Amino acid sequence: MVEIPNTPSVPSSAAPVPRSVPTSADVARLAGVSRATVSYVLNNTSAVRISEPTRRRVHEAAKELGYVPHAAARSLRAGHSRLVLMPAPAIPVGLLYARFINELQWALSRLDYTVVQYGTVGLRGDDAARAWAELRPVAVLVPGTGLGPQGVAVLKRSGARAVVTLGPERVEGAHALLMDHESVGHCAGSHLRARGRRRVGVVVPEEDGLEAYSRPRLEGVRQALHGTGATVTALPLAHTEQAAARLAADWPRLGLDAVFAYNDEYAMLLMRALKDEGVRIPEDTAVVGADDLMLGRLLRPRLSTVHVELPSGQYLAELVDRAVRDPHAEPETHKVLGASLVRRDSS
Repeated sequence: MVEIPNTPSVPSSAAPVPRSVPTSADVARLAGVSRATVSYVLNNTSAVRISEPTRRRVHEAAKELGYVPHAAARSLRAGHSRLVLMPAPAIPVGLLYARFINELQWALSRLDYTVVQYGTVGLRGDDAARAWAELRPVAVLVPGTGLGPQGVAVLKRSGARAVVTLGPERVEGAHALLMDHESVGHCAGSHLRARGRRRVGVVVPEEDGLEAYSRPRLEGVRQALHGTGATVTALPLAHTEQAAARLAADWPRLGLDAVFAYNDEYAMLLMRALKDEGVRIPEDTAVVGADDLMLGRLLRPRLSTVHVELPSGQYLAELVDRAVRDPHAEPETHKVLGASLVRRDSS
């Protein structure tokens, strides 16, 4: 009897040998410089002067090898991370806010920060803050409302040097960019008053999370029309064609001669429904939106709107950088959000 030895089977195609992860030493050898020089160049260290040809050689070597600096190692050297966390808004955001966020991310990257958006589905308040803290960000930018003083304290204990809120109210312990949404409503109301409108509706979105913005805008319209004998009617509206059609069908009973529709998106939705019901704009009802979106200029009639001036992304990025550099400084509070009326055909 002949025994056949156990021989390992040979695969039809050999698995590729894993490549080793390139290191800064590899970059230094290829560029002909020291590891310290590689670190200075790739971490944008300004304290040491490096010639431009040397910088180019280091960048070319890193690109050829596929090397990128290790974020965790860089954080250990600096004593903190360079991660800026932005919770994704739990509410619908318009194009205006999206443009602002893109500009902010670009400005922060120029200051050598990495911006990460964190999903907040199912997380609110202090629970959300604890989840954010697990990532050990150096700064957290919180849009809207919901974060309280306890949440700010949790973030700071985890190493966040800056917590910045962007909303209508200040939170103890955090830097604040106060969004004055009341001025947006006041601007729209003043325009409608000047146009002789006396029965004014104000769209109040039914979507969760928008109350912090819609309530001040409604109050701003009421203040603008206070003492004029004009009436102000709140109009709850979901952002759907069906909801807009139901509201438009009720228009004769409401007897309104003007509407401030919260923003351009709700204004366009409602304008379409009103026109389908035979309501003439602006003859029967004047319509004003907010945000000054390009699409509003393409409507017929063209949409009157409140132009909203957000702070520049560079402005907020510099605030974050100041706070990171001096975490013990007194929190700054800035009022932002300028509002001006752009009159077009719909009013």
